Amino acid sequence: MSSVFLSASVPLLGRGSYHETADPFLIQCAVRELLITVIRQHKIVWGGHPAITPMIWNVCEDLGIDYSEAVVLYQSRFFEDRYPEENDRFQNTVFTEAIPDDRDGSLLLMREKMLSRDDLIAAVFIGGMEGVEIEHKMFKKFHPTAKILPIPSPGGAALNLAMDHGYFAGTDLTDIDFAQIFHAHLAFKIQGEVV
Repeated sequence: MSSVFLSASVPLLGRGSYHETADPFLIQCAVRELLITVIRQHKIVWGGHPAITPMIWNVCEDLGIDYSEAVVLYQSRFFEDRYPEENDRFQNTVFTEAIPDDRDGSLLLMREKMLSRDDLIAAVFIGGMEGVEIEHKMFKKFHPTAKILPIPSPGGAALNLAMDHGYFAGTDLTDIDFAQIFHAHLAFKIQGEVV
């Protein structure tokens, strides 16, 4: 089964200006709609985040999805004392080693392992801060021909990506019809049929 990478977070005060354009409610709506749209055809792969991991758990529960078959959570052991409680529910988490006293190095190690997967066919970017921008750059390096879809309307780093890299050029950056966006941009052929 192919996989779609999700890079998302809810921007925090004091971490750049990302929070100025971010709408946490729309970030949650976009993450939820992404999962509803693609989770039955593709795995969702993401790096553990205290705001996003609980969202993904809730959607899996609401849809009655076997999360061990539908999602893959990557988590650096650097954050072991700060994992959200939902981490315990995902039995298929890929843990990467911590580099002692090196947050950035630990995150880089996790991102390299996560983004070098050969089953990733697309990446979706929602909200976020500098980590979303880093993961965008790394994803492009590992998968130069894969589909890249930043969702601009929830704001944050994904809005910056959409504007700075010409994604959605000439279209409405405030569009919140996430179902239509994901169906239009993530319609992959499976066994001769478009899903």
